Amino acid sequence: MGVKNGGARKGDSPAWGRFTWPVLLTTVLLCLGAVVATGMFPGLLSVPKPPAPVPVWQKVPDRLSEVNSVLPLDARAPLPVPAQVAKLLDATLKPDGAGSISGVVLDASTGQVLFDRDANANRIPASNMKLLTAVAALKALGPESRFTTRVLASDDPSTVVLTGGGDVLLGSGASEPTAVLGRAGLASLAADTAAALAAAGVTGPVTLRVDDSLFTGAPLNPAWSLDDVAAGETAPLFSLALNSGRYSPDVLTGPRPQDSAITTAQAFAEQLAAAGVAVTPGVERGKGLPAKVLAAAESATVSEQVDLMLESSDNFLAEALGRMTALASGQAGTYDGATAAVRQRLGELGIATDSMQLADVSGLALENQVTAHQFAEVVRAITSGPDLALRTALDGFPVAGLTGTLDDRYLDAGTSEGAGLVRAKTGTLNTVIALSGYVVDADGRLLVFSFIGNGLDPGAAGNKVAMDRSASVLAACGCRG
Repeated sequence: MGVKNGGARKGDSPAWGRFTWPVLLTTVLLCLGAVVATGMFPGLLSVPKPPAPVPVWQKVPDRLSEVNSVLPLDARAPLPVPAQVAKLLDATLKPDGAGSISGVVLDASTGQVLFDRDANANRIPASNMKLLTAVAALKALGPESRFTTRVLASDDPSTVVLTGGGDVLLGSGASEPTAVLGRAGLASLAADTAAALAAAGVTGPVTLRVDDSLFTGAPLNPAWSLDDVAAGETAPLFSLALNSGRYSPDVLTGPRPQDSAITTAQAFAEQLAAAGVAVTPGVERGKGLPAKVLAAAESATVSEQVDLMLESSDNFLAEALGRMTALASGQAGTYDGATAAVRQRLGELGIATDSMQLADVSGLALENQVTAHQFAEVVRAITSGPDLALRTALDGFPVAGLTGTLDDRYLDAGTSEGAGLVRAKTGTLNTVIALSGYVVDADGRLLVFSFIGNGLDPGAAGNKVAMDRSASVLAACGCRG
């Protein structure tokens, strides 16, 4: 028997007729709303992409090694055959377009040359210059030395003088005993100064001066490109600075203070005020009485600063260490004094310097000229030379695929064999790429190397890959024929 129009079928709810259209209308409106929302907020309903896989060598190991100590290298490990090393590197060490790449590989223990391509030709080294600065600073100053920033009294009891001692890694807050950047903090220095002033009965407004006379000569190196300075690659150099000459420790690019001494003194004045000291507005340069120290704060050690300089390739810090090396070497605290001191200290290590041309100690200057062989000898002095103070620079070498300026390299199949094994200082300018460091090969032999490309096509990605691949070849090499 049929069902009349409007009648209920067996099993239908009597309420269905009343709710069907409202439910459908609501559903349609919700769908339209979702479409509109998706148009306004494209990612609202999209499924997020899974994160890129983390390379194996960057993951936390699932178990600890059973070896309880780091074993020394075996002096009997076989030496690579030079012809085999050359065969491998000739296939990888090629420029991507214009230019040329010179290179050398040495056995660290004996100094034997295992590969030589124009290794004694002068090249622009870019930031590989910092390797020369590192060994010179460690030799001249000693790894455990520190630089002291002082607050001195003056003839006028109401005038104090913030006096630079070469620490350009000052922090604006409290001193952090375990830090490198910010080991000495202006807030702690101000608190100690306020206590000393109170003990001396100084109650009136205090005039603050700054003494940056430790470094002399032009603050800005005339060999530097003003475009590099404007881009924040470095800044005029003074004997005290916050954050290695930056406005903030977290902002590593862009404009920098052009007078870090005055900028630091202004920040110190703010900390004095926060410590309860009334400070007269304005900061001028002046000198205090060395015998009347109101407060002092010490930097991180020279070895810690050298490691930071190498790992992060910090130009400003490199130049400051160069000036301090100059003063410790009996040279003037100028740019020329710094380059002379670096040359002097390298000579003391038995490294030939006659062919070198040095215009700065950070590597920004295009006038620098150093050979790949000289860099390899510097690395060898660090890894295997008789001066044990230089060993402290080992921690500063960036580790392939893990730290510093190599943390985003050695990630593809062509270079991954060197990840975690190659340790090297990078160098990059517009047409220059360099890589100098050390690696233990597959047979347990410690090798040092230096690759320097000049006249390269700017931005050609294959040049870094060529150098990384070449260093990785050395890591995987037995090379015994």
